[in-house]
Amino acid sequence: MNFTTQRIEDIVVFTLNETKLDANNSGLVKAEFTLLMKLESVKKLIIDLTDVESCDSTGLSALLVANRLVHANDGDVCLVTSSEKVLSLIRITQLNKVLSVFDTLTDALQELKSK
Repeated sequence: MNFTTQRIEDIVVFTLNETKLDANNSGLVKAEFTLLMKLESVKKLIIDLTDVESCDSTGLSALLVANRLVHANDGDVCLVTSSEKVLSLIRITQLNKVLSVFDTLTDALQELKSK
């Protein structure tokens, strides 16, 4: 699995450099989110899925794990995606009511910097 993490001020950006978030890699993504929360006290997390073109229910589950872990730390999570397939799945499952979803990393950063 190819991903990067970077800190921009008090915001952690997790970028998944894969075209799919599915059963093949969602377990690893969940493990990385769990490890990230143990190593750093993350209160502001951006999950950048710009490269992700498709996602399944196990991928959504990984996003919800990250959301739960950060919210347990009284934090906020933003999601970045411009893929119509991913956005459609997020809307159908109403995950957009749980996570703030943005088209660009810049917009997500602006949102979390204001909190």
